[in-house]
Amino acid sequence: MTVLLISHTLHTERGDDLAAHARRVGMQLELVVLPANPEGRLSDTDCARLEMAFFSSDVFPTHSRQFFSTVRKAPALKWLQVFNAGVDHPIYTEMLQRGVRLTTSAGSTAVPIAQTAITGLLMLARNFPRWLNGQRERRWDPMRTPDFPHDLVGQTALVLGLGSIGSEIARLAQALGLKVIGVRRSPQRPDDPVDEMHPPQQLAALLPRADWLIIASPLTADTRGLINADLLARLPSGARIINIARGEIIDETALIVALREQRLGGAYLDVFEKEPLATDSPLWDLPNVLISPHNSAAAQGNDERVYQMFVANMERWQHGKVLSNEVHSTSS
Repeated sequence: MTVLLISHTLHTERGDDLAAHARRVGMQLELVVLPANPEGRLSDTDCARLEMAFFSSDVFPTHSRQFFSTVRKAPALKWLQVFNAGVDHPIYTEMLQRGVRLTTSAGSTAVPIAQTAITGLLMLARNFPRWLNGQRERRWDPMRTPDFPHDLVGQTALVLGLGSIGSEIARLAQALGLKVIGVRRSPQRPDDPVDEMHPPQQLAALLPRADWLIIASPLTADTRGLINADLLARLPSGARIINIARGEIIDETALIVALREQRLGGAYLDVFEKEPLATDSPLWDLPNVLISPHNSAAAQGNDERVYQMFVANMERWQHGKVLSNEVHSTSS
């Protein structure tokens, strides 16, 4: 008998389906349900029986503390599947150090995040901030010839991080006629949607060629604070930044200075050094900045994609196959 920890919501909505799937793959599955009340706790006896746990999106954020308190008290836990792609939270390092196998749902939100990033790119490229400001002020303010935006075709997008999200952004950028330079530790593969691929050590030398710097890399010891004042200064005058990864990758103070001084042409930011973004942050009022509340992944299909990833991994687990999206270290 394999004992799985799931949320109360998932048990209500998909419990029968999970049990049926387990039977189809030859698994005897017992579901242990996280209490619906965030203050509720499982008994030590139930915690001791847990072998697998599924951190689904409905657990976050109201039940996160309750969920991770439970898995910390589960000495027999062997595998933790999480709905998210990022593993920079300390709990994941703790689980790996305990010998718990960790798998993510990387790729489940790649399409909506990439579409959001490209939306931000197009809005900045077509100067939507000016039109939106005119709409709020009920002011008819058409652009005249000297202010016309530059053609997007032929511009260069530098995509930092070519995982599932960065690759989808690169694919869409190429479809819009941009030249795409990828930055990734692993070498270029034949199906990578980039015109060039370079290692991270070349980033500083590549930045002067970038009309767009698109950040899609995970937050690690190497990327924390990576885009600092010196690297921002290497971007061409008028270049724009898109960040749908983690706010801590950019030195936010240096970014604000570069935007205020109009050395940068604009930014679309979904993530910030501290979230929620403080109400007194200058970023709210900068006319060349678009902001979303760490919401670029929002899509109604995400939960189904995550669930299908989990049940596919459950089958792999049962048959001793390689797990999809397994994480071996949170520092890489």
